Amino acid sequence: MGAQFDPTMITLQIVAMQCLYYAVLGLLLGMLRSLWGLDLSLDALFHARLINVGTAEGWIQIMSLLACAPVGSLLLCIVVERAKKCLDFTATLHLLHLLFCTYHSGFPLHWDYWAATGTSFVAMVLLGEFLCSRRELQDIPVLSI
Repeated sequence: MGAQFDPTMITLQIVAMQCLYYAVLGLLLGMLRSLWGLDLSLDALFHARLINVGTAEGWIQIMSLLACAPVGSLLLCIVVERAKKCLDFTATLHLLHLLFCTYHSGFPLHWDYWAATGTSFVAMVLLGEFLCSRRELQDIPVLSI
């Protein structure tokens, strides 16, 4: 028997993933931007134009996005716990991020944004599925009497 469909649980998992993702991204951006003497604002999280390979600030944005992928994979393993759900939850997370970016600063049209976000997406899905499948295959400890 499979697990029952629970929309409340799925919604809570989506909210948890989104909040934790932004906490990690904000922490990474805050640390890296402060090292270069840059301010942290909502623009750093949601302005797609800041992701630009031609500037140091753009590389900070790109490195933060890419560093979020392995952390996001660990979060998938903790929050979602199922390898077959990693693609769905990662796609939802990145789609919501795209919607937030579009609302904040318009639809991103430049390739830098799409390359960085796409790479982060693929890395998060693959590593998340790997970690979750490893966790699913662990032996279940049995109490011996």
